[in-house]
Amino acid sequence: MILLQAQTSGTASLIMFGLIFLVMYFFMIRPQIKKQKKETQYRSQLKTNDKIVTLGGIHGKIIEVGKSTFVIEVHGGTKLKIEQSAVSMLGKTDLTEK
Repeated sequence: MILLQAQTSGTASLIMFGLIFLVMYFFMIRPQIKKQKKETQYRSQLKTNDKIVTLGGIHGKIIEVGKSTFVIEVHGGTKLKIEQSAVSMLGKTDLTEK
């Protein structure tokens, strides 16, 4: 009788851990993977003359597209070479030139 209760308790614990993992997957892991794919797609579609904002908050216009980098022009004509992964999706809004 005690052996049967121990096996049932172990099975119930295993099922609970499985359910916890499923909940974490659907509420934490899966949305993060979808967001990452969306960001990668956004960055791959950027082209010359697109206006961007980097993760560091630098606003600029793409003047050259490399394999994994962009050359951007910022205020005053300064050119910066940045990694594509440094481009923020939050910078999709139109930036007005003054």
